Amino acid sequence: MKLAIAADHAGFDYKKELIEWLKSHGHNVIDFGTDSDASCDYPDYAYPATEAVLNNIVRYAILICGTGIGVSITANKMKGIRAADCVTVEMARLARLHNNANVLTFGARLISLELAKEIITTFLNTEFEGGRHKSRVEKIHLLTGR
Repeated sequence: MKLAIAADHAGFDYKKELIEWLKSHGHNVIDFGTDSDASCDYPDYAYPATEAVLNNIVRYAILICGTGIGVSITANKMKGIRAADCVTVEMARLARLHNNANVLTFGARLISLELAKEIITTFLNTEFEGGRHKSRVEKIHLLTGR
């Protein structure tokens, strides 16, 4: 599967480890930065990785910052994106199953690397259930920021 990954300084070490782990599991990973643990602004990296999802360059994006909140807010500014900040495996499963999430975010300061791997595995292996959830997801994209 082709994936985008991006992180700010807080998620940099996790990103490095996860890229190698994802590649070892047969995934094609595009790294959108950052390239060091020097302080930086997460929107500069989260936005282009998310844009790759919208442009069908990748299937999903994985975004990492300290909490996952900042990159999630950034990603969700883009029409057509459904970013889910997940700190449990069950959240990742339900984000895909019920919300058809196409961007996974999490915080390197909140979860272990091993839990991040479990969350990613679940996210990538769970299909959208559709049915009653399809119309709900469609409604999200009809909202205009009232």
